[in-house]
Amino acid sequence: MSEVLTERDGGVLTITLNRPDVYNAFNRALHDALAEALREAADPEVRAVVITGAGRGFCSGQDLREFQEIPEGGIRDRLEETYHPNIRAIRSLEKPVIAAVNGAAAGAGLSLACACDVRIASDQAAFVPGFIGIGLVPDSGGTWFIHRLLGWAKAFEWMVSNQRLSADEALAWGLVAEVVPGDRFAERTAELAACYAALPTRAVAMTKQLFEHAHTAGLEEQLELEGELQTAATASEDFAEGVGAFLEKRAPEFKGR
Repeated sequence: MSEVLTERDGGVLTITLNRPDVYNAFNRALHDALAEALREAADPEVRAVVITGAGRGFCSGQDLREFQEIPEGGIRDRLEETYHPNIRAIRSLEKPVIAAVNGAAAGAGLSLACACDVRIASDQAAFVPGFIGIGLVPDSGGTWFIHRLLGWAKAFEWMVSNQRLSADEALAWGLVAEVVPGDRFAERTAELAACYAALPTRAVAMTKQLFEHAHTAGLEEQLELEGELQTAATASEDFAEGVGAFLEKRAPEFKGR
């Protein structure tokens, strides 16, 4: 059985973590398979990516059975070999990445969901920090992403309280964009992904780049990058199509170029 399944539907690539018997917990094989799927996601023909989980869970974090096999003092190296490359790969994809949180997202699984650009949740989903409950600190970029999603104080309070959030609570906090009944979740995820895949992909990618840069940039630096990327955007085929469609009073047909 493959630890990760991939499926293409037009410009959408769906990546499904596939260890349902352990709620898609991370082990080395799952990391390796996810890395391969993310390399596939870099294909220019892929214009939106969905990451979800098989069965009842999204991802329960690290498989603790494997964790116990890591030699003392080897955690940093293991993170750099497994988690970190995949988090970097998600952030560097020049297209929108949607976390379709179908069930529990805990520990590094929560970090994975928060590394994505957009989160949609089934009403069966739950969000659990996890780390502090076993005497660990958040990793896989969790502090970086959650701090920016919720603000410093709220993120710290949540991470150290280990509070389980329901899907509706996550929506109220702004952690997810939408909550969908479980029986419509796959359908709505496909609809949302198709909408993102139909957008002008280069402009979406550059917008993503701008928001990344804005975290640490001063105003003048941000204005400079906006000017640079706007120049690049005006040279795209999608810009020409967008202007033509506007003038002709029709819906644009973007090609992602």
